[in-house]
Amino acid sequence: MRSSNPVFSRRGFSRDNGYAGFNAQQPQAGGPAVGTNPYATGNPYAEGATNPYATNPYAPQDVQAGAPQQARGNVMTIDDVVSRTAMTLGTVVLTAVLSWFLLPVDPANLGKSYGIAIGAALVALVLALVQSFKRKASPALILGYAAFEGVFLGVISAAVSTYIADGVVVQAVLGTMAVFAGVLIAYKMGWIRVNRRFTGFVMAAAMGFMLLMVVNLLFSVFAGGDGLGFRSGGLGILFGVIGIILGACFLALDFKQVEDGVTYGAPREEAWLAAFGLTMTLVWIYLEMLRLLSILQGDD
Repeated sequence: MRSSNPVFSRRGFSRDNGYAGFNAQQPQAGGPAVGTNPYATGNPYAEGATNPYATNPYAPQDVQAGAPQQARGNVMTIDDVVSRTAMTLGTVVLTAVLSWFLLPVDPANLGKSYGIAIGAALVALVLALVQSFKRKASPALILGYAAFEGVFLGVISAAVSTYIADGVVVQAVLGTMAVFAGVLIAYKMGWIRVNRRFTGFVMAAAMGFMLLMVVNLLFSVFAGGDGLGFRSGGLGILFGVIGIILGACFLALDFKQVEDGVTYGAPREEAWLAAFGLTMTLVWIYLEMLRLLSILQGDD
C-alpha cells in the first residue's frame, strides 16, 4: 500500500528489499504464525504472507524466522534511523540558517531571494519525486532534497519573521518539536493504533486536503487575493489546524514504518527511507505551524 504522492505517502520500504506495509504487526499470541507477516503481499491486509525480510542474508536467524531480536550485520536498527534522520534534518537546518543570513529579505532583495527560494523548492520537489519512485534509497537524493528544502525554508522563515511576526519562527520550531514528542509518546503508549482504518482515513483526508489547497491556489492565481480564503482568517486557522493534525497522523505512520523495519529485519540502507519520510513530515508540520501562527499573530 504505497501512494505515488511523495508528500502524502508512507515513503515505505522498497519492494525489492521487502515491504512490511502500513500495519505489519509483531508476532503475538493468537496472531499469525511466527515467521509470517500478514502485510507483505500485494494486499497489505492479507494473512499468511511470509516475512518480507526473511531472505536478507545479513539478518540474524531469529529475525529471518520472524521473531524480533537485537539486529546485527546489515540489518536496520533504531540507531541507524536516528543517525540518518539527524543527518537529513541537520542538512535542512544548516542550509536554512545559511539562507536566512545569505539571502536577505529587505525590500531591495526580496524579489531575488523569493525567486531563489521558489527555485530551490521546485528542485527539492523534483528530487523528492525521483526518490519516491526509486526502488532503493539514494542518500545523495535525500540529502540533496534536504539541502534545497532548507534554502526554501530559510527564506520563507526570514520573510515571515521580518514582515509578519517577529519571533514566530522560534514558536513554529518549538511547536513542531512538541507535536513530534507528543505523537511519539502517544504511539509508544499505544494511544495511537496504526491499523487499516486509521491508514485509510488519513490517506483520504490528506488527499481531500491537498485537492482543496490546489483549488484555492488556482483561484488565487486567476482571481487574485487569497482565492477561496482557505489560508487566511478563520478558515485559514481551521485549515492550519487540520494540516498540523494530518502531519501528526503521518508521523504515526512513519513511526510504524520504522518499527516494522526493525522488527522484520529490513536492510540497513532502508534507514535512509525512514529518515526521508520523517524529514518530509516534519517539514510539512513546520510549514503548517508557521502559517497558523502567522495568521494568529499577523494583521489578518
